[in-house]
Amino acid sequence: MLLVALTGGIATGKSVVASILKQKGCYVQNADQLAQELMQPETPVWKNLVHHFGQGILKEDGSIDRVKLAAIVFHDEEEREYLNKITHPAVLEKIRLTITELEQENKYEIYITEAALVIEAGYQDFYDRLILTYCPPEIQVARLVSRNGLTEEQAWARLQAQLPEEKKKPYAHYLIDTSGSMEETVEQTERVYFRLYQEALLKKIGQLIK
Repeated sequence: MLLVALTGGIATGKSVVASILKQKGCYVQNADQLAQELMQPETPVWKNLVHHFGQGILKEDGSIDRVKLAAIVFHDEEEREYLNKITHPAVLEKIRLTITELEQENKYEIYITEAALVIEAGYQDFYDRLILTYCPPEIQVARLVSRNGLTEEQAWARLQAQLPEEKKKPYAHYLIDTSGSMEETVEQTERVYFRLYQEALLKKIGQLIK
């Protein structure tokens, strides 16, 4: 099974590309959803975060208020690093378990992790291939304002908290420019899928030869 990371900055169209690849038959796992599961009340991650950030990050039901937590970490690099130090290894462990299960079932040729911070976390070498979605920062800001209800100032702050796309591009095996029409994004994604499928088959043949 070919292991693929689908990454890119906030509001660069990762979810759209992930949806297309899922329709094509890839197994797609969302790292942010895994992180949410790991933050459920009384889990080890939850306990670590509440101990560090305090009760102020909790909702009335005891769950972590991700909006409050985001407001803290997006404006404080040290706090952001602490959050990542706690969550990233736990998410990667979940991913490893999923891959092991899928390889035993032998139902999928391509496994994909959809995650914003693959490169920042230093996990790019865990994968066989890396896809990067990107678009001009002005488009990212416009999408965040429209989609998330952020002010332009808040949106720019989110972007500045992430590694610039130009620094991520050298790590990518495939680039998908999402600044155009949906049709253009679909066309690029389908071309990438075709290449990934070929590489998955070559990987399988190589493993059989061994």
